[in-house]
Amino acid sequence: MIDDTIAAISTPLGEGAIGIVRLSGPRAVEIASKLFVSAKKRDWINGGSHRLIYGHVVDPETKEMVDEVLLGLMRAPHTYTREDVVEFNGHGGIVPLRRILELALRYGARLAEPGEFTRRAFLNGRLDLAQAESIIDVIRAKTDAGLRLAMSNLRGELSTRVGQFQDQLLGLVARVEATIDFPEEDLEEVTREDLITITGGVLSGVEGLIEQAAGGRLYREGIRAAIIGRPNVGKSSLLNALLREKRAIVTEIPGTTRDVIEEVVNIRGIPVRLMDTAGLRATSDVVEKMGVERSRDALRLADLVLLVLDASTGLTDQDREIIELAGDRKGIILINKSDIGDGRALEREVRPAAGDKPVKIISVETGEGLPDLERTIEELVLGGRVEAADTFLVSNVRHKEALEKCREFLREAREGLLQGRNLDLVAIDLRAAWEALGLITGSTVSEDIVERIFRDFCIGK
Repeated sequence: MIDDTIAAISTPLGEGAIGIVRLSGPRAVEIASKLFVSAKKRDWINGGSHRLIYGHVVDPETKEMVDEVLLGLMRAPHTYTREDVVEFNGHGGIVPLRRILELALRYGARLAEPGEFTRRAFLNGRLDLAQAESIIDVIRAKTDAGLRLAMSNLRGELSTRVGQFQDQLLGLVARVEATIDFPEEDLEEVTREDLITITGGVLSGVEGLIEQAAGGRLYREGIRAAIIGRPNVGKSSLLNALLREKRAIVTEIPGTTRDVIEEVVNIRGIPVRLMDTAGLRATSDVVEKMGVERSRDALRLADLVLLVLDASTGLTDQDREIIELAGDRKGIILINKSDIGDGRALEREVRPAAGDKPVKIISVETGEGLPDLERTIEELVLGGRVEAADTFLVSNVRHKEALEKCREFLREAREGLLQGRNLDLVAIDLRAAWEALGLITGSTVSEDIVERIFRDFCIGK
């Protein structure tokens, strides 16, 4: 039983049209009643739930009017936390919001810890742990595809699938243990063939989720792509074209970019952190030399390399060195400026050194080849994995680790069944697999894991 009331500012700090101070707990309405004065002097406390009441927050001691607000009243259990919840919807300035929060704390509320509202929703049974974790993914989603993935998990689609596997395993464990503990009873005997079939089915389902986890992480976290090449080949122009805005300075002077410029772009639903790097070349300029070194660091950190060449100048010794520097890193070789140079000729020259990297002819100036480039990035990154729009995917590292634990126990159980191992030992592995799945939904999770998960949430959520 949670017996205290928490409060926090639930909107980003800074200036905005609206700001919200949220209270949740058994004294939320009582505390609000000391601070809020209805404009029409209505008895809002004894009225219905899920209403907005217009009025003012007034300091009970000084009678000073703090802010003009709409008070949102939501009574348990039909609230986010399944507790009484009150929200002061005021003006979005930091000073009035802090004053309202200070008054709430003065009259009996406690400052909420990071993620404590969502944690209460989990502890009170409104959300399981996988759904609670998906809320932060909804907040941090960088693309529509990432949002759809997060919302599918918030709706409980992953939890439902995991729950089905758990039910199957718990049923197996019950049948095995009943056979072992009550051999004299006239119970339906569970055969090894039945156990092998059902265990194999659950194992196959778990492996399917693990296989798609890499795709899920891509939609959730995205990738880093380094745009590299010698000076003045069009790296910054490519960044601007993919962003569809003029983010980087572009001039005819080689070496304009002196540092790594990073921006996130949505490429066919995948968040891609583009890193526009300084041109790779030997230089005596101290500042440019630092930029070149940072470009090399960006290349080492990148998940994908976009190596840009210049069709108007042909293949240079510098280009060959950069192609060699990229080595076998996953990437695409882009022949830019095809509108003023012979892109086909340079493509034929480059292909022997390209290895497995696709070679694409583009013109950032005219837009030629850019849609095909985006499709190629998607194909390289996803590698044929299922799109987020088609199904739910495992996107959380913790969930993947739990599934991998489950897989190992299921493999051990199946191997034991095939080898004729004692059913006592098989039951131990089956129960361990069930417990591993429970780490995802929270049914078997420890308190320290719960603490660690909600620590990553913002205060007020």
